[in-house]
Amino acid sequence: MNDRIRVPEVRLVGPNGETVGIVPTGDALRLAQEADLDLVEIAPMGKPPVCKLMDYGKFKYENAQKARDARRNQTNVVIKEMKLRPKIDQHDYDTKKGHVERFLKAGDKVKITIMFRGREQHRPELGFRLLQKLAEDVQEIGFVESSPKQDGRNMIMVLGPHIKKADAKVEHLEAKEAKAAERAADAALEQAERDASKAGRPVAQKKEKRRNEALDPDIDL
Repeated sequence: MNDRIRVPEVRLVGPNGETVGIVPTGDALRLAQEADLDLVEIAPMGKPPVCKLMDYGKFKYENAQKARDARRNQTNVVIKEMKLRPKIDQHDYDTKKGHVERFLKAGDKVKITIMFRGREQHRPELGFRLLQKLAEDVQEIGFVESSPKQDGRNMIMVLGPHIKKADAKVEHLEAKEAKAAERAADAALEQAERDASKAGRPVAQKKEKRRNEALDPDIDL
């Protein structure tokens, strides 16, 4: 970085951001070498140009780390699509509604498309009522972002999630960790019971079912 600076003097900034002052370029280079740092031009259009003493390799590494973290935390808006027929039966409706709920809980938008065929094209109210019903069924986890509108032979509505994608990811990870902890606790308990059994120590027994006093005492259970 040092050999790029070809001006008589520079405004020098120290490694901690403190202003050193205007110094000859040769002196700035010497200070950089003595401190085992680089002399980096940070404002070439300044009069004189502004240069900073820094560890340029470390600076590039930290910037790359920040860029990677930003990409990792970035959440892309995803639009899922679910297609329905206006005369869908209840079982298929429940199945497709389950998929819509799963998408919304994951923080994704859902485009709902009602496909009209043949004479169904003359009954748009069937599709409208179906979209209204679906919106009401999932209103606790989603909302109507784009109201139903006719698009050729189809009718389209877009549902948006109440939860943000990033928050949904956090909740999913927390639930996953809680489940893993529960499995580990169960495994530890089973191992402790096996160890106690091998050592000849009494093992806690499950509580016996108590007889319901309302039953006839002469009846064998």
